Amino acid sequence: MSKTTPPVQKNEIIHVTITDLSHQGAGVAKHEGYTLFIPKALPGETCEVKVTKTSKGYGFARLIHIHEPSSDRTEAPCPIYNTCGGCQLQHMTYEGQLRYKQKQVSDALERLGGITDVPVHPTLGMDHPWRYRNKSQVPVGERDGKVIAGFYQERSHRIVDMQECIIQNEHNDEIVQKVKDLANHYGIRGYDEEKHRGTLRHVVVRYGRQSGELMVVFVTRDEALPNKKNLIEDIRKAFPAVKSIVQNINPKRTNVIFGDKTKVLWGEEYIYDSIGAIKFAISARSFYQVNPEQTKVLYDKTLEYANLTGSETVIDAYCGIGTISLFLAQQAKHVYGVEIVPEAISDAKRNAELNGLTNTDFAVGEAENVIPWWAAQGIRPDVFVVDPPRKGCDEKLLNTMLEMKPKRIVYVSCNPATLARDLKVLEEGGYKTKQVQPVDMFPQSTHVECISQLILKEGN
Repeated sequence: MSKTTPPVQKNEIIHVTITDLSHQGAGVAKHEGYTLFIPKALPGETCEVKVTKTSKGYGFARLIHIHEPSSDRTEAPCPIYNTCGGCQLQHMTYEGQLRYKQKQVSDALERLGGITDVPVHPTLGMDHPWRYRNKSQVPVGERDGKVIAGFYQERSHRIVDMQECIIQNEHNDEIVQKVKDLANHYGIRGYDEEKHRGTLRHVVVRYGRQSGELMVVFVTRDEALPNKKNLIEDIRKAFPAVKSIVQNINPKRTNVIFGDKTKVLWGEEYIYDSIGAIKFAISARSFYQVNPEQTKVLYDKTLEYANLTGSETVIDAYCGIGTISLFLAQQAKHVYGVEIVPEAISDAKRNAELNGLTNTDFAVGEAENVIPWWAAQGIRPDVFVVDPPRKGCDEKLLNTMLEMKPKRIVYVSCNPATLARDLKVLEEGGYKTKQVQPVDMFPQSTHVECISQLILKEGN
């Protein structure tokens, strides 16, 4: 057998011991030195598996039988867990999930960043890690002449029709079911992705956890929405807490949910919610964290790591609608926020005004271009806060931070791999990572957020 030929073949049944979890939540096993990924398997388990796919470096297998289950194994409570691709870890106890996420961050820092001497604290989890999501984005289709709505099957665009999703707020579930019933009643066709026809593409429901206000968004293929008047009346009658009913038109052949045009069909353009003392206006397309309870935990820790006394100038790169900026503004002298999305900056300015915070400035543009311009105006930050997308910080932004030499950097990350890469650059540029705090924003999934505190070393 050549070195490039795997020691297993497709459909072969073998026995393995699971040694780890991948960042996607699959069990990891070695068979004659060859790596296999086995969804739904947990570390410590000895299993019988069937090989489903092989490539030169690794393969995939399906769990057939567990000989010795892990003490972290539990029964998944969701009836469609094995077909829906929304959650990956319901078969793992919540305590096990929190340990796994802490290890995921530690392993990334060590393996990808060469950072071994930094405390990674235990993951901050939830008392009740269910029903936490305040926003549903549910694709709509048709099967056997009936409108269906649910989530995509794992690694596919086949909709798994659902009655409820136990990580979604109950109100969101109820509205999605009602819209599905009304669509069938009024003859509103679900969207056919392959043929690019039908009316209703997605139903989006947003819920203000503190305010109790609800927004319903119909994403349609074109402007026509049959029986619109009846649809609105029936939703209002069934759900008095609905304050806003909106239509978004997306005529493109695309996987992107929203189109460019949005119009209010009834009620307000915004609903409101609060995180701590800060109030937010939320529109149909606003970015707003889907787990407000854990967002408060995340932002409180960000504030703690920023260590503000009231005299500091802070720059918040990738500021979005100003969520972190406004938290920081409660304790900073002045906060400057920058974000590339113009609508987000409009929301940030509106939210600052809503909260009576006058010590903020927000600018549209790429952080790596706007921040040097601020520096040219004499703005010198004491603290930098970054909360980049999954791809991490732009290299030019990292260099800008190193040139500006703030006393502290607080790095909020949703991707341990790019965090590790960027921390390595910042450490090589004169900073020391003092501590890292994982926060579980998405229980039952593999995703983990974390906050890192960096201090400028003496002599830099």
